[in-house]
Amino acid sequence: MAVDRAELSANLRAFYDFRGKSAVCVGAGGGLLLDPATGVRSVVAVDRDAEALEKFRAESATKWAGVPIRFVNDMFEDVRASGDVVYLEFCMHQMKDPRWALEHARSLAPDVVVLDHLPRSMWVYYWAGEGDVAKSTETMESFGIRRRSKFTSLQRFKDWKALADRLSGEGEESRRRVLELKDSADVQMAMDYAIYLL
Repeated sequence: MAVDRAELSANLRAFYDFRGKSAVCVGAGGGLLLDPATGVRSVVAVDRDAEALEKFRAESATKWAGVPIRFVNDMFEDVRASGDVVYLEFCMHQMKDPRWALEHARSLAPDVVVLDHLPRSMWVYYWAGEGDVAKSTETMESFGIRRRSKFTSLQRFKDWKALADRLSGEGEESRRRVLELKDSADVQMAMDYAIYLL
């Protein structure tokens, strides 16, 4: 993402106290916004994308030295690892059955922390994800939110082509929407997201 990851990580640290906790981290591929500075005791890193998970494994060799990490290349539905907290990072909207995913997460840990997009975000508009994000957000609302904080960050791209490249796998509607910015340079858009404790 062309976004300030340090800002997102700081917001996560301020929202939930991971110190001394074992965390099952879903959507861990490519590296986590959760970082060793949180004081997390151990991590089970889960991602269905083996290549992305391998990037996190390479990063963890230095950045996460001293924190035990177990890597699980699997669908979240098949994960049986338990901990103090299940943390879902920008993947709740990808769950086929969000209600089942939350119930499964609750069966693995007493705390469930979700960091995900909000439905009216311009970033969500450009990758045409409003339906999936709205569905997962509504499911969290009905599941029961203990605490929530909303944030806005900026997605930045040098031009519309960089945005098109970033969203190239998102389908025809996303391509059509990105063309609205054709010939634009220095593309910036709001990325609205929330962190939830369920």
